[in-house]
Amino acid sequence: MTNVLMRTDLPAPVTRGKVRDIYDLGDHLLMVATDRLSAFDVVLPTPIPRKGEVLTRLSAWWFARMDEVVPNHFVAVITAENAESLVPFPVPAALFARSMIVRKAQRYDAECVVRGYLAGSGWKDYQRTGSVCGIPLPEGLEESQRLPEPIFTPSTKAEAGGHDENIDYEQLEAIVGAEPANAMRKRSRAVYDYAHQVALERGLIIADTKFEFGLINEETVLIDEVLTPDSSRFWPLDEYEPGGSQPSFDKQPLRDWMVASGWRAGDEAPEVPDDVVAATAERYLGVYKILTGDDLPE
Repeated sequence: MTNVLMRTDLPAPVTRGKVRDIYDLGDHLLMVATDRLSAFDVVLPTPIPRKGEVLTRLSAWWFARMDEVVPNHFVAVITAENAESLVPFPVPAALFARSMIVRKAQRYDAECVVRGYLAGSGWKDYQRTGSVCGIPLPEGLEESQRLPEPIFTPSTKAEAGGHDENIDYEQLEAIVGAEPANAMRKRSRAVYDYAHQVALERGLIIADTKFEFGLINEETVLIDEVLTPDSSRFWPLDEYEPGGSQPSFDKQPLRDWMVASGWRAGDEAPEVPDDVVAATAERYLGVYKILTGDDLPE
């Protein structure tokens, strides 16, 4: 398989996540998005070609448009033209376009989920309790229905191999503090509202999404990736019909295949068939083109 990157080994490593390898550059970090694919909290042994490029370039596309909405940590995508001036060690050409320089932040140990539609675990929660993450909702809502207004549902930030757990707003305040929690909630909503409108104009629905925040110069800023198929649920607007699950531009083909294959939590991560790899890659490339209007650059 060509055009794939599963692992990087550069000077000054900080951490290796499910998808990203991060390196310390002093006041900045080098974030490399690999082609690793995770589902159900496990990293699969089979990569998705060019996935890391989509995550990096699409995040950069959003960050560049959101400076006036919410401050963020983005500096630049690494290319052949700027690598030598931005990174103090040689950067292999295979890392261009899938790596970006960001300002170093003190990460808050919580994730911020905004849900605009009733889907996924939110739908299951609503069926059981009439609420989503403890937030009461009107009776009689259907699966995938747009909510009266988006809801903010934070969760813990699990370490590698762990599971995020939903928390309420008071628990978020206990973890990060009252002022950061307020900023995270307001800025999560602001980004979602802005991005949702941008996506609708391009024929996509952002059903829900996940953000991370950190502290830079005493200010709470948006960090990590943003509004990618790894962190968001994208639906085609022209096929949207409440009352059931929706076609999605994300790794749903992989999830469906894993469930159908009989894989269960605790099992060894399976090799992914070529057709599932191709279907997943097509969705990542597709959402990039729909949002930006361009094919992913070679």
